[in-house]
Amino acid sequence: MSRELPPTAGLPLRLSDWLPGASGFDRALATWLGVESVQLECSGTSAMVIALQAMHQLRPDRDEVIVPAWTCPLVALAIHRAGLTIRLCDLAPDHFDMDAQQIASLAGAQTLAIVPTHLGGRLADVDAALHVARACGAYVLEDAAQALGARQFGQSVGLRGDAGFFSLAVGKGLTTFEGGILVTRDATLRRAFAENSRKLARPSARWTLQRALELFGYTLAYRPSLLSWFYGRPLRKALAAGDPVAAVGDDFDIDIPMHPLGRWRQSVGAHALARLSPFMETTRQQAWRRLASLRPLPGLTVFSDARGNEGVWPFLMLLMPSQEKRDAALRDLWTAGLGVSRLFIHALPDYGYLRDIVPSAALPQARDFAARSLTITNSPWLTDEEFDHILATLQRVLRDA
Repeated sequence: MSRELPPTAGLPLRLSDWLPGASGFDRALATWLGVESVQLECSGTSAMVIALQAMHQLRPDRDEVIVPAWTCPLVALAIHRAGLTIRLCDLAPDHFDMDAQQIASLAGAQTLAIVPTHLGGRLADVDAALHVARACGAYVLEDAAQALGARQFGQSVGLRGDAGFFSLAVGKGLTTFEGGILVTRDATLRRAFAENSRKLARPSARWTLQRALELFGYTLAYRPSLLSWFYGRPLRKALAAGDPVAAVGDDFDIDIPMHPLGRWRQSVGAHALARLSPFMETTRQQAWRRLASLRPLPGLTVFSDARGNEGVWPFLMLLMPSQEKRDAALRDLWTAGLGVSRLFIHALPDYGYLRDIVPSAALPQARDFAARSLTITNSPWLTDEEFDHILATLQRVLRDA
């Protein structure tokens, strides 16, 4: 296949981004986000580990972290790496957000943090988590890994709670191949985060070189003419082997690298940041046009922005009326090179490699969401003709008995 589209709308990098001269990536990000300062880490997962361990040091009598049961497996690995206990909250019916009543029933004297999670640029109800957290004395740590640039009630996500973190991994908009950002308005937390980072994120020449080479490879390969080699072929091979977890990249290593974000990659990020806002506006306008075509389809749930929210749009997140119809659509579209995919394959307890980390639980809504959801790339490379083909496939699947 000569043309392959990515499952998410990542900002393409340029060779000119590798030129020397850019500096102050942390200051530029802080200005762009509208905060006093940011803390850079080597990944969003590393940022979560550092934040949770710092919170635990401030409140050592608490060790439980409440997270949605359908989220990135790295969340479970981060909680485990921080030496804490995961508590799974089922989702609200037909939604990716946690069920507010179940959050309240799970929270108590052992709760260290509640983690509302913004998925695919769509925003969670942070206020519901805050209401419970304030009543039981817990922190609210916003997982905004997939929502850099999103705003909630006029301010960046990650700031409505006590702290938040973003990811700079590939496909998340702005990327340094891997990278993470920690934000907080609380001076005590800010000091604790910085101190904990100095202890945990030890310099590593190996990781600095490896990530720089990976980022350079991404700069060269992230284009429709080359993604078939680096994304499409591994995807189709995994699906042919019956391994959807590998197909979407949910098969993470339990070991979490902890090291500083390299200076050269920071410079690349600083160059690219200047193009992020116009890129986000392009994808936002495209998303709104395409949502208008998807909304009339019978039985299809299309996730958009609630009042007061201004999300970002790496992809469009949809919920089909049944697993059978979702799977029928994916049979035609997942391997077609059009950027149609799935986000997370399972609810957290259903990943084999997490069985010793995540407790078994009855999670009907999370498992139902995993079984019925799919995503459509919002990359500007997806042409109107290609989107119309996706739309016609969904129409046919939804119409067929």
